[in-house]
Amino acid sequence: MMIDLNDVAVFVHVVRAGSFAAAGRRLNIPSNTVSRRLQMLEEQLGVRLLHRSTRQLSLTAPGREFFERCAPGIEDIVQAGANLTDISREAVGMLRVAAPADFFDNFSMEWICEFMQRYPKVQLEFLLSDNTVDLIAEGIDLAFRAGQLPDSSLVARKLTDSHRGLLASPAYLERCGTPQTLAELASHSCLASSTAAAHTLWRLEGANGAESVRVAPRLCIDTAHGLLRAARAGLGVAFLPMLVAAEDLRNGTLVMVLPEYRSDVSGMYAVYPHRRQLPLAVSALIDFVATKVEAGACSNPAHRRP
Repeated sequence: MMIDLNDVAVFVHVVRAGSFAAAGRRLNIPSNTVSRRLQMLEEQLGVRLLHRSTRQLSLTAPGREFFERCAPGIEDIVQAGANLTDISREAVGMLRVAAPADFFDNFSMEWICEFMQRYPKVQLEFLLSDNTVDLIAEGIDLAFRAGQLPDSSLVARKLTDSHRGLLASPAYLERCGTPQTLAELASHSCLASSTAAAHTLWRLEGANGAESVRVAPRLCIDTAHGLLRAARAGLGVAFLPMLVAAEDLRNGTLVMVLPEYRSDVSGMYAVYPHRRQLPLAVSALIDFVATKVEAGACSNPAHRRP
């Protein structure tokens, strides 16, 4: 019995992606074609490989055994093709990239233009959301995430360290005075996430170790850039990521308050599904973003502890 390896590859993509639609996006073919190819494979094998429902797909027992035997071989074939592309040193293909909703508030669109001019055969599709997406189920090649990463089977590369600090506009400090101690923040107008309680506890690291202050925010906004704009407008003191505020700190529209205090170091990461070797287009985008982000961090003196 001759089995069409293209149909086997479609089956492996469906299992990896979790749906016909997601697999179709990865393969650049209609989802009904994916379904038909899988049905043809099942008919040829004489077994049902997947249970289908309106909400999800799941492997049958024979399907799981078939997948475990076939997937490594299919991945080797795909990798062999990727290696040939790498030999030519030319990045090609469509990349689906997940990033926070405010990604382009920090990462200049001019930089994207520079990347696409450098790699003219790479296509980019950005999915912007503050929700953590399932990279495999959604067919995502690469995700950019900030903060502390949970344990995961995914591969993560730290692009830069980051921390949060206390920021305010010069106009606000001139009007309301500059806090000299952490405790004085309790009597200032403070800006906090809208997910915070009525009384927010800010925990920071100072010369004497961990300290905290409880503030009653007068204004709450659920995005970092919303808080940034509020601080820039002189509405109060905000506790913000330094990467988000780098440009304002450089041009003086915001200044550090109690610069000896900051949050624990977290980071910005490039996250991708585990692979033996990354496609050249993915590694090129990771390296490009890392260079731009690190250059911005290094040019911001507030990014480093005094």
